Amino acid sequence: MAPHSRADKIPIITDVDENAPLTAADRREATTLLVQRKMHLVNEELDRLGFGRYQLCIFFLCGMGYFLDLMWALLFGLVLPPLQRELGIPDAQIGDLGTCFSAGLTLGAFFWGVAVDIIGRRWAFNLTCLFASASGTAFGFPSNYYALLALAFLTGIGVGGNISIDATITLEFLPKKNRYLLVALSIFQPLGVVVCSGMAFGLIPPFSCDQTLKSCLLTSAPCCEPSTNRGWRYLTFAVGGLTFLTFVVRFLIFSFQESPKFLLTRGKDDRALAAVEYIAKFNRQTCNLRITDFTELDEAASHHRYIDKEVVPNGICSRFTHVFGHALKSHGHHLKGLFKTWRSARITLTVWLIYITDFWGFTMAGFLPLILSNLGIKNDVSIYHTYLNYIIINTCGIPGVLIATGIIEIKFLGRKWSMLIASMFMSASCFLFVFVDGPIERVGFNAMEYFFQSMFNAILYGWTPEVFPAQLRGSASGFASTLGRITGFVAPQIAGHLLANDPTGKMVLYLAGGGVAISSLAILSLPNDLETRGKEVY
Repeated sequence: MAPHSRADKIPIITDVDENAPLTAADRREATTLLVQRKMHLVNEELDRLGFGRYQLCIFFLCGMGYFLDLMWALLFGLVLPPLQRELGIPDAQIGDLGTCFSAGLTLGAFFWGVAVDIIGRRWAFNLTCLFASASGTAFGFPSNYYALLALAFLTGIGVGGNISIDATITLEFLPKKNRYLLVALSIFQPLGVVVCSGMAFGLIPPFSCDQTLKSCLLTSAPCCEPSTNRGWRYLTFAVGGLTFLTFVVRFLIFSFQESPKFLLTRGKDDRALAAVEYIAKFNRQTCNLRITDFTELDEAASHHRYIDKEVVPNGICSRFTHVFGHALKSHGHHLKGLFKTWRSARITLTVWLIYITDFWGFTMAGFLPLILSNLGIKNDVSIYHTYLNYIIINTCGIPGVLIATGIIEIKFLGRKWSMLIASMFMSASCFLFVFVDGPIERVGFNAMEYFFQSMFNAILYGWTPEVFPAQLRGSASGFASTLGRITGFVAPQIAGHLLANDPTGKMVLYLAGGGVAISSLAILSLPNDLETRGKEVY
């Protein structure tokens, strides 16, 4: 390889007076520029290596995070009817379970979002599954509602970091031409829902007490005894075991390399190069990137005169405190950058509004299993048919994601118009569900809602990391997710009280459809030139 062949392609700092005093902002900007130039070299090498065995493993292992995310979310909806019968939980309090899980998701999204920049992608990637498997499996043991609420909260903390961490990892290892797989990653969500529904069909109906029985805490025999109502516990153990298996594969079987881009932000150029070399070897190719390519850029930046080197103290506690404080300062700085111009402020606020209203809508729509169960009891539909309907409905999410993966590459649609179409039909299906009065029609519109929900969220989750510049991406995406999660734990509380007064859930569905309709209006207001297809991402 010819000397300077890579570094010469990248602009260097040449317009700074050597004798001029440097501000903290100058050093911060110079450091960011240097790191981005090194990331450009990594991007070039990953593009040259292409999509290989390592990326395929990353895709499936990160997909398992998506798989488990909705699997746990659906589980807490599917266990509500048998759990309510066994413990005699009033309708007005049944929403507390979803609220606690969503509160855990919110805290988890924030905590793991910060932790991933402190302990690295690798440890956060593994610990989320370990934490979720421990607390989730424990959920199947207590017979006290408040203990169950606490465990649902802890499970949410573990699950809450999955999507943001897994999307970040996938993005940082994918070649540019394969970034459509960020949207395809969402295929694992409906797959997880279908598997969870199938497990529920096999475990809950045969191991549940009769739907007409009341809790033994409220009435004498015959009543719903715990010994005849263990199906929801078996389902929890099964999903908890699958989550632990995912941790074992990620941590013990697959040799996950720390993200080269994360290592570059820490000044660990040699380890970043080693990670790229391992990826090339795993893909049975040769790495052309050399450590001299990085050092040439360092020398071009006047031997680090403009580089703000971070010194991290020794010791776990000291290191955690130092880096956590640095992360919070950086987070505050990034948030200011999100509102630096009218255009950036408009995009930021619009994206956040989309997340808030989307999470509101699909959290409210998440009560459709309970609504279908209530309507099934009213119309004398068996518990077997109710859970079979869940499988039919959730299977429709798979083609929704597949279609989303394809239509975002259509030039006249792209990300914006694809999201708009999906969100409009998702909203319409919630409204239409209210006006149908037959089991087949209800299942049909529920399936329609989940089809377009999967399509909408697949595009949204894949598009969000792309739309913000590198130095703002984590803050913008993380805060959007946090705002959505906050909305997600308020919605179940409201839905629970509404269902207590109207088990058919009409007002819940109106609120779900209305929230997503606001998402559609927000998407419509996005700038037309905000298209990320084919653009390089640092």
